[in-house]
Amino acid sequence: MIKQTLQLKLSQQLTLTPQLQMAIRLLQLPVLDLQAELREALENNLMLEMDDGLELAPPKGEQQRPSDSAAEAEPAAEPPGEGEAYREDLPYADVPDYPGSYGGAGRGEGDEQRDYADASGSSLRDHLLAQLDVTMPEGDRKMIATMLIDAIDDDGYLQDSLEEICANLEPEIHSDVDEIERVLACVQRFDPLGVGARDLCECLLLQLAPFAPDTPGLDLARRLAAECLAELGEQDYAAIRRRLGCDVEELESAVALLRSLNPRPGGAADSRPPEYVVPDVFVRRVEDEWQVEINPAIAPRLRVNAAYAGCLGRSGEYSTLRSQLQEARWLVKSLEIRNETLLRVARAIVGHQQAFLERGEEGMRPLVLREIAETLELHESTVSRATTGKFMHTPRGVFEFRYFFSSQVAGSDGESVSSTAIRARIRKLIADEDPAKPLSDSALARVLAGEGIEVARRTVAKYRESMGFPSSNERRRVAIR
Repeated sequence: MIKQTLQLKLSQQLTLTPQLQMAIRLLQLPVLDLQAELREALENNLMLEMDDGLELAPPKGEQQRPSDSAAEAEPAAEPPGEGEAYREDLPYADVPDYPGSYGGAGRGEGDEQRDYADASGSSLRDHLLAQLDVTMPEGDRKMIATMLIDAIDDDGYLQDSLEEICANLEPEIHSDVDEIERVLACVQRFDPLGVGARDLCECLLLQLAPFAPDTPGLDLARRLAAECLAELGEQDYAAIRRRLGCDVEELESAVALLRSLNPRPGGAADSRPPEYVVPDVFVRRVEDEWQVEINPAIAPRLRVNAAYAGCLGRSGEYSTLRSQLQEARWLVKSLEIRNETLLRVARAIVGHQQAFLERGEEGMRPLVLREIAETLELHESTVSRATTGKFMHTPRGVFEFRYFFSSQVAGSDGESVSSTAIRARIRKLIADEDPAKPLSDSALARVLAGEGIEVARRTVAKYRESMGFPSSNERRRVAIR
């Protein structure tokens, strides 16, 4: 028989309050995601408004609305019922939404006219489809051409095989590889030249096709593209001359002709506007100190609408508005916490990496998240959230916060050296080397050791490869003559 009893048990557990959850979510959001979050909050929460500090003139024919301070002296109007939203009564309702701001200050007389980049560019696919509409009538061939265009990447190369495209057309269209090959030949005549190629050789040959037959070096350029791309990439001109049986002048003309072509033709037709990085903080040198400040364009000041909040009183009515009021207060507080945390973390990073700001990459010091967390007495996960997807504008450029964190290599004098500083030194040594006698990885390691940086040859090779530098044998430039 089961006996029922009562027991008193004490336990402890960590609970994330809604406000803490909101603060954590806002902290880890990048700029664009944060702006979308705030825009949605301003649209959906009646209790939120922009704190721009400006009095907005009412539209013509309307009476001036009282300010928030005047609302306290006058009888409060009845708040809207639950589920109602009189957005036209909000102080920011008449303010147009300009890019980069949330109904911030409206453009008044004498304000500077802003120019914004044209975002109406088209992609390579749009460019090709526009030509397809002109050159091909409706039918199976046009559907095949559309499938081919969809398989072309941003560089202009066909990624799928003709067999795969043929299989993807079934069962709507019954075709064969030969038919698809003929349609592909039509697509390859579209602008830009070289689009739709399956490899670099075909891309170059497509671009050489329109040249006049008497173009100097044309025949040899075609043979180079078809037979000697590997040797050409290694700049092994002696092997090319032996293989093709040409002299120096002919090879020079052919190489110059190939260099005039575009190995990535798709980029020439892509007119989409570039995506710009919006920095979260600005770093400036003022006299002898580095100052850090939050970018005001991405940190709009929000506040609770005092007029609506004052209308609620202490009664138990309007539960929906009370819930919105609580969420508005949490959001305003969470924004303050986010900006304060970002500012503290950025200042700690700048304080640690002043040598980088003054001397460049070679002055970078080793740094890990734990050091910043211990300095600011924060949890390491908080520092991780504050540095992911956040950017810093410095006199040396715009860098992600994570850029300033790097592993360390022990130096001969007992001081650690940042891997970023070692990479910068290797890059400079390779840039200054004799092209006819490039430095090997062992030679680079010896030079670094002479400067007090003990790095193994395999570590030098790893850093060199990560920066895209070929080996010393591949860097050796063999003169054509």
